[in-house]
Amino acid sequence: MTLGNDAREEPAEVLVAGAGPVGLTMAHELARWGVRVRLVDAREGPATTSRAIATHPRTLEVYDQMGIVEDILPRGRRITSFTMYQRGRRLTRLEADYAETPTRFPFTIAIDQVTTEETLRAAAARRGVAVEWGVRLDGFEQHAGGVRAKLVRPDGTVEHAETPWLVGCDGGHSTVRKLLGLPLLGESSETWLIADAQVETDLPRDSIYWVRCPGVTMMTVPMIEPGRWRLLDTAAVEHDPDPAAVARRFGSLITAGVGSAFHVAEPSWISVFTFQQRMAPRMREGRCLVAGDAAHVHSPASGQGMNTGVQEAFNLAWKLAMVVHGQAGEELLDSYGEERVPVGRTLLASTKRATRLIQLRNPVLAGLLPVVFAVLRAVPRLRVRMQRAILGGVSGLGLHYASGSLTTPSGDAASGPGPRGPSGGAASGPGQGERVAQADAARAADPAWRAVLAELRDPRWTLLTYTGGPRDAFGAVAAEADARYGAWLSVRTMSPRPGSGLPNPLPPGPGVPGLLAPVEGHWLLIRPDGYLAARGEALTADALAVALARLPLTPNALGTTPTQAPDALGVMPAGAPLTPRVRGGRESESPSAGAR
Repeated sequence: MTLGNDAREEPAEVLVAGAGPVGLTMAHELARWGVRVRLVDAREGPATTSRAIATHPRTLEVYDQMGIVEDILPRGRRITSFTMYQRGRRLTRLEADYAETPTRFPFTIAIDQVTTEETLRAAAARRGVAVEWGVRLDGFEQHAGGVRAKLVRPDGTVEHAETPWLVGCDGGHSTVRKLLGLPLLGESSETWLIADAQVETDLPRDSIYWVRCPGVTMMTVPMIEPGRWRLLDTAAVEHDPDPAAVARRFGSLITAGVGSAFHVAEPSWISVFTFQQRMAPRMREGRCLVAGDAAHVHSPASGQGMNTGVQEAFNLAWKLAMVVHGQAGEELLDSYGEERVPVGRTLLASTKRATRLIQLRNPVLAGLLPVVFAVLRAVPRLRVRMQRAILGGVSGLGLHYASGSLTTPSGDAASGPGPRGPSGGAASGPGQGERVAQADAARAADPAWRAVLAELRDPRWTLLTYTGGPRDAFGAVAAEADARYGAWLSVRTMSPRPGSGLPNPLPPGPGVPGLLAPVEGHWLLIRPDGYLAARGEALTADALAVALARLPLTPNALGTTPTQAPDALGVMPAGAPLTPRVRGGRESESPSAGAR
């Protein structure tokens, strides 16, 4: 069990610095894997200002896998469009379009960071992790076996804590990044004015609004609380700090921009936000790693920062947990930077483009906007493309690891030429390296899909196969994998026949539409973060070995180990296999079973 105070029964295996959304996600996921984690933050207590407000579809899928999405959704407002105004005229309203990237969450949630952190803290507490407030990381030294960290407590006393691993989730001014000597490379800064205020307006509360006013661009987003809006001014670097003056500025300019009354009360929060477009060239130095703003800082345009950081923590936590448990070599951690540094690079490029679009300082381009959107209204195909580019582009749903070292390419011995449908045509579904949960709400209601989505909440890898029974060759391979790798691999089987005696069966039926064809032997190997590592037409021992060879597995992971049960909080003892195995055809249980 992991505790965040002096009552810790055993030393932490991972020290996480920073208890924002990224650090909380990291701590929660490590705890789900049964890792003893310590979470410290130099602040005196939780944040009280709203800051990041956009939670995009892919992050909602991550929260679903973590078992907390139902805690998030009711606390935010669903945003399904992007509306553009200029000089009192509505230019266009672009609707969210996820036809090419289906998801159960086809919207962005407007939820302030305070609420997001409250939800994540509660989830981490249920896993036995408490934040140690006022504990500042003041320095550290690496050695062969780990990290010796200097921690300063609120009363000034100093603790020298030994930990095998240190993860810096400590923001744009990261102590971990600075002490590692990791530079932030990039461009100079911009400054925007941001405020939260009560607003009286007739604008629909399901859209983000981009408002072009004379000489300035504004943005505004409705929040879930009645009448509350987030307001953003891209030009007011120097402004009257008086709240009443700020309210008058926003109210008069946005009223002129949208052509209808937009009455702004004195803001409850005002911030002059200065941002840079910079990133670290790597995210690991020995036994220290960085994630989120500690690794990259950028414009708030399109609301990508918190989402990217949460997804990074979700990518790293399972890899670090496998290393801590001795199931994988440290080389597995190399895939973290290999996969996420390019994401950070793309993030900087996309936020730079979004910043230019939002600011639109070129008067010639601003003058052409009515013409551009007249063409879009006349040519529906172009309108659809823009909708998918603007709203789909920030969703995170298109991110993939197809060329990553953990992905078995199509055509390798493991995958063959690709899965085929029962008529011989190519089966639909995700390709190698893509997210598995490519199902809209209608498809996700299918019993087989519901079972797969529940399976994705298990923190382990998943091997999903369609097979006739335990006596055929495919079923035998599944049973052997279940027996040998159950500590870190959840083996799930599907069959057209109920009561087949296969290990850990999913509901019987015709495969999973759009994911797993109903052809005996077809199989999928799914990473803990929900991306497809490999797929094939015939689950043979050789095919599975080819896929698993991409993981630096240790002898510990390749054999059979005793099982232990989780404690009352669902936290596995450190160093123990992840799950008890329940035989006899019943669904396996996991540390996340209570969240299913």
